Amino acid sequence: MNCKYCESICVKNGFHANGKQRFKCKSCGKRQLWSYKYNAYQSNLNRQIIILIKEGLGIRSTARVLGISATTLLKRILSIAQSIRRPFISKGKTYEVDELRTFVGNKKRLVWVVYALERESRKVVSFYAGARTNKTLNVVLRTLHLAEAKSIYTDGLKNYQFLIQRNVHKVTRFGTNHIERFNLSLRVHLKRLNRKTICFSRNLSIISAVLKIYFWM
Repeated sequence: MNCKYCESICVKNGFHANGKQRFKCKSCGKRQLWSYKYNAYQSNLNRQIIILIKEGLGIRSTARVLGISATTLLKRILSIAQSIRRPFISKGKTYEVDELRTFVGNKKRLVWVVYALERESRKVVSFYAGARTNKTLNVVLRTLHLAEAKSIYTDGLKNYQFLIQRNVHKVTRFGTNHIERFNLSLRVHLKRLNRKTICFSRNLSIISAVLKIYFWM
């Protein structure tokens, strides 16, 4: 057989614990089987995970549909998120910034999801999930400052007045229409962000990974 990683020739290398013939690649040295029974080894699993996450399935629902354990699914989600690169940000664009409130672990542990939407392309260029502080807002705003944003539209939250330059900061009646509509999509497509649901993230790393997949995949 050919190696599933580098497509070089493999030779027989004993037997697996389940009795199946095991092979070893002569080039990269990785051991593998001709076929795997456990669904977590399927080549298109990551793509299926991405699709189901974007369609609003929770962790346990996705694990049941794919026939894998919830622990394996969480590891895959983190692995997929680590491989995603941040999008290229053009200079001199107009952005809308807004914050979305949710919780992690329990309803007493409130979390802000702050993100910036480029008005022309309607794409998310930066986001951050953390406590309701200026530090959380600054992670996103710093990216826009480096991109030399032409205008940054926000709601009437007073924190923005001290974090954004006056000549760039805009607060108008319909200035955040696009990002407010995007908030609705997030609430609908990601079950953990629904207002009335029993689904929630247990830690910040998971919700950050899910958002990264949703925004940039």
